[in-house]
Formats: sequence, C-alpha cells, structure tokens
Amino acid sequence: MEYIISGQNQSIMEKLSILTDAAKYDVACTSSGVDRRGNDRPWDKGGGRGSGDGIPRIGAGEPGRVKGMGNCAAAGICHSFSSDGRCISLLKILLTNECIYDCKYCLNRRSNDVPRATFTPEEICTLTLEFYRRNYIEGLFLSSGIINSPTFTMELICRTIYLLRVKYRFNGYIHVKAIPGADAEVIRQTGFLVDRMSVNLELPTTEGLRNLAPNKHRKNILTPMRQIQNGITQNKDEITVYRHAPRFVAGGQSTQMIIGATQENDYQILSVAENLYRKFELKRVFYSAFVRVNDDKELPALPGGPPLLREHRLYQADWLLRFYGFEAGELLDERRPYFNVMLDPKEDWAVRHLEEFPVEINRASYEKLLRVPGVGVNSARRIVAARRSCNLSFADLKKMGVVLKRALYFITCNGRMMYPTKLEEDYIVRNLTDKQQRIRFGSDGMSYRQMTLFDDGMFQRDISPTEQFRTAVGQI
Repeated sequence: MEYIISGQNQSIMEKLSILTDAAKYDVACTSSGVDRRGNDRPWDKGGGRGSGDGIPRIGAGEPGRVKGMGNCAAAGICHSFSSDGRCISLLKILLTNECIYDCKYCLNRRSNDVPRATFTPEEICTLTLEFYRRNYIEGLFLSSGIINSPTFTMELICRTIYLLRVKYRFNGYIHVKAIPGADAEVIRQTGFLVDRMSVNLELPTTEGLRNLAPNKHRKNILTPMRQIQNGITQNKDEITVYRHAPRFVAGGQSTQMIIGATQENDYQILSVAENLYRKFELKRVFYSAFVRVNDDKELPALPGGPPLLREHRLYQADWLLRFYGFEAGELLDERRPYFNVMLDPKEDWAVRHLEEFPVEINRASYEKLLRVPGVGVNSARRIVAARRSCNLSFADLKKMGVVLKRALYFITCNGRMMYPTKLEEDYIVRNLTDKQQRIRFGSDGMSYRQMTLFDDGMFQRDISPTEQFRTAVGQI
C-alpha cells in the first residue's frame, strides 16, 4: 500500500516541534511494567539493550540469536508512572495533527488555522531510536489525528510499529491509540506489536460527545474497546496452551476523559469510570482537566483556569476504586454529587462515617485498615503481617509508613488513641485542614456540616444545578 504523506518540505525537527506540542493534551500514557523476554515476541530472537547502534548483533553466548534494541522489563522511565509508582520516560508524539473531524474542544480540529505536520513511519522510527540511543527515553507513546480516514490512520500507526519491532528490533515499551472506526483487523495486528493500547472516551456522556464532537459516536469508541478486551482474554487462553504464542496488548488498555468541558458532575464521571473498569477491564482511566484552546459558545469560560483540583480529586477517588475496595456510590451520590475541595475523598468519607471509627489496629481486618485515612495498601499489608507476632504501637505504625497526622483521629492501638481527641466531624476537619485553606474555600467561622462545594458566601438566592456547576468549575 502506498502512503501519501503531506508536509514533505518540512524537516524532521520542524515536524517534531509541531507534533510534540500537539500531543501535550493527551495524558493517557503510563507504563505497564511489562516484563517481555526474548521469546515473548515472534520477531524477537534475542533481547536486552543491544549495542545501541541499531545494527542486529549475534549474541556472544547464544550463537545465531539476534539481540534486539530496547528493554521493556519492569524498569522506570520518566515523565509517566507505572502502576507501582516507577517513573518512566516516553517519546510522546502525534503521527499527525491533521484531522478530518471538527471537535469543538480540540486544538487540532479541522477548522483551526494551526501549523500542520505529518510524520512518515520511517521518521518516527528514526526519532525513537535516536532518542533511545542517547538514553532520553525507554519507550514510545504514539497518538494521532485522523488523516484521510480512521482505517488509513490506523494502518500508518501499525506500519510504524511494525518497522520498529521487526526491522529495527526495538523491544522497548510502546503505547498507541486505537482509532475508533478503524478496521478491526488492523487494530488486531497492531495489538500484537504493542504493549498497551487505549481508546479515548473523550467525554463522559453520549450527550456531551454529541454536542462537542458531532463526528464521533459512542458506539464507534466502545467497539474497539470491546475488541481489545476480548483479544486480551483470548490471548491469555492461548498462552496457557502455547507458551510461546505472541502476546496481545500485554499491558492492557486504558482510556481518557476530558473533565470540565461539559456539565457532568463528579458522581456521573466516577460512575462512568467504575463501569469501564467492571465491563471492559481497563487498567487505567485518565482524567484530563479541560483547557480552553478554542473560542466556541458551547465551551465553558473557565475564568479560574483549568479545573486542576477537580481532576486531582478524581484521580484520588479513582485510586480508591482500584485499590481500596470503595465504590462510586460510597464516595458520592445524587444528593452530594461533587467532591469536597478541602479534604481528599478518603478523608471526606471517613468524617462522614464516624460510626465506623475508631479502628483497632491490632484486630481490624485488612479491608477495614484500607479505609483509614493515612493508611495505604503497603502499610496495611505490613500491619497485618507484623501483628501476627506482636501488638503494634503508634511508633511501629510510623515506621511502617502510616501517616499518623491523618490517621490518629480514626485509630486506636491496644484500645487507646494517640492523643485525647474528639470523634466529632467539625473538630476533625478543622485539624485536618489549615486556616488559610478554610478561608480560601469560604468555610472559616461556619459549620463544616453546612459547607458544600459551592459555599463562598456569595450565593444569596436559589440557583440551578447548571449555574452551580459553572461556578464550581470557576472556583477550582
């Protein structure tokens, strides 16, 4: 197939400048911690970092085996984080910022007059290998606008990754975006070449997608997501029978939602994420605070800038869903649809459920320990393991990584609290927050129980949920 690429008069560095900047709003890249050895891939006959010059070498200890370039073993790369906290670095670029769609929130939409560029597959291979040789990166994150058609774009991505894996023997981590609406067979072929794939959900609800991205349809987005899920499940069965079968999207799939471009509340967003984890077995849902880059009457004004604190609270709640056993309905509900701006979601849940506390550290179950503010997954495991041989004290908890300044209001050791404290909501909240924070969010001198996301001393009349939402976005 012949690929017709525009922008041939641009240098590779000019394209790099344009397409790395165009990729900065795509946050859905994270390492999977995949441990891929030589025989895990049909194209890979060796493994390891190789000589660094891009030339296949014959392994000294294994005659006839070709050593590849790059290493995707569980190691850190900067600019992104793996599920266990390791930092990784990825070359994060777009294949092209040309697009046939006209999404109202997107800088690269068809109607915008911005510099355009498109990489050839060989140019992306050159950049990836040269950055890798200089030890700047250990992997590639490749996304793209839609050029000509979804299938054409996906074929370009597939060809790029095929060249990296087969021609250049690059074994490093690769994460690509699956293009909704592309041919299923092209997505399947790409899945055997990459470590992780993602399909952007874009906006939390169908209505929001219809208003701001009329060229995109929810069904087209969920179809490749389901295909990747089914492919991963089938591949696990194949590997069980055939140990050396090629692996399909070994690092799982993820997605991204834009937060603040439409009027969905936090409860709706978190419920969508929970359903995605349950129904599609996603590894991660990423939340991207909306940045207004286009002038459009359908987009919120955001006088206070991007809703970064709101994004942060959603990430914290997402962590509670994935690792702490919480459900969306426990953290928020229809009557209380937004997260507290003063407390993180776990602290907020705890002060609203004081009947569950204090928790006795030496007797509580692992699940109970996970719900204590200041106690993380690792520290909860250490507590369960250590108390088999002795009764733990507060000094022991500190050594295990428990954040006592938050936990001390909710726990006892051997039936005693660390300090004389009141198990009372206002008292605990005032000790968990500082005065400047309370003044900033308009709660100083008033009862915490009466404070909501919208309390600012400025609302003297009944306002609609839409007005509340827009005001809240501006405050955050």
